[in-house]
Amino acid sequence: MRQNDKAISSYIKSNGILTILTAITVISVIASLCIGTYPLPFSKAFEIMMHFIWPWSSDYNTEWTAKEIIIIELIRMPRVLLAVFVGVALGISGTALQGMMRNPLVGPDLVGVASGAAFGGVLAVMMDMSSYTMVIMAFGGGMMGMVMTFALASLSKSESNGMTLILSGIFVGAFLMACVGLGQFFANDGQLNEITFWLLGTLTRANEERVWTIAIPTLVGGSALMFIRWRLNILSLNDTDAMSLGINVRLIRWVIISIVAWIVASQVAVSGIVAWIGLVIPHFARMLVGPDHRSLLPASALLGALFVLAIDALTRTVIQEEIPIGVLTTLIGTPIIILIFWKKQTKGWISD
Repeated sequence: MRQNDKAISSYIKSNGILTILTAITVISVIASLCIGTYPLPFSKAFEIMMHFIWPWSSDYNTEWTAKEIIIIELIRMPRVLLAVFVGVALGISGTALQGMMRNPLVGPDLVGVASGAAFGGVLAVMMDMSSYTMVIMAFGGGMMGMVMTFALASLSKSESNGMTLILSGIFVGAFLMACVGLGQFFANDGQLNEITFWLLGTLTRANEERVWTIAIPTLVGGSALMFIRWRLNILSLNDTDAMSLGINVRLIRWVIISIVAWIVASQVAVSGIVAWIGLVIPHFARMLVGPDHRSLLPASALLGALFVLAIDALTRTVIQEEIPIGVLTTLIGTPIIILIFWKKQTKGWISD
C-alpha cells in the first residue's frame, strides 16, 4: 500500500509539474512575440496570434496596424515556432538516447548523429537541393554517423553503454566534421557563406517552410517515442531484464535510433548544429519529474523549448545581435554539464 501511495503521489506531482511547464511555455511563446526592436503589448500579440491560428475565433481588429501584423505573422511567429520545435526535438532526442543507452553523458552531438546530419546537409547545400531534400540527406548522414558509432563501439562489445560508446561517437564525429570541412573547402563562395553560417546554428532564416520541415518529424517522431516510452523504461534497467520481459532489445534500440536520427536530421536541416541541449536538458527534467519516461519525455521537450526560447530572447533583447544560437547554447551548456559531471561522477555514472 505504501508503494502504491508513493507511486500515485509521484504521478500526481509529475503531472502537476508538466502542467506548470506547459503553462510557462505557452506564456513564453506569447512573450517572445512581444519582444524585439519593435515591442508589442502582451494582449495585442496574443490576439493577433490567436487570429492566425484560429481565424474564426475572433474578428479582425481594426486597431492592428499592418506593421504589427507583418511582424507577428511573417517575422516573429515563424522564428518562435522554430525555436520551440528545435528545443523539443533536441530535448526529447537526448532523453531517448540516454534512456536507451543507460548513460546520462550521451547526446545527439556525442554519438555521431548531429555531425552525420551536418555532413548530409552540407552535401545538399553544395548540390543546391530543397529543404525537404536536405532533410532526407541529413537523415541519411545522421543514420550513417550512428551506425559508424555503434559499429566502432561493438568492437569492444560495449555498444549499449559505457565510455567506449562516447569515445566512439567522438571519433566518428571528428571524422564526419572533417568531411564537412572538406566540403567547405570545395564549395564556392556563396555556398561557403551559407554552410558556415548554417553550421553555427541559427534561427534567422525562419519561415513557414522551415517550421513545417521540423514540425512534422518532431511531432510524429516524438509521438512514436511516447508510444514506446514503457519500453524505454525497461531498456533503462538492463538488456537481460528487458529480454526476460519479451522485449527485442536490438530491434527496439534501432527503432529508437531511427526515430532520433530523423528528428535530429530535421533540426539540423533547418537550424544547423545546436549543441548541448540534448545532453543538458534531460538532466534538469530528471531533477523535476524523475526517471520515468512517461513524464521525462514531455518534461524534456518542454524544458528544451523554454531553453531555446530564452536563448533567442537573449539575443533579440539584451545582446541585440544575431549571435548564432549554436554558439550560445555551447557557451551556456558546457559549464552546466561540467558541473553536473563533476557532482555526479562519484555515483557510478560511467562504466567501461
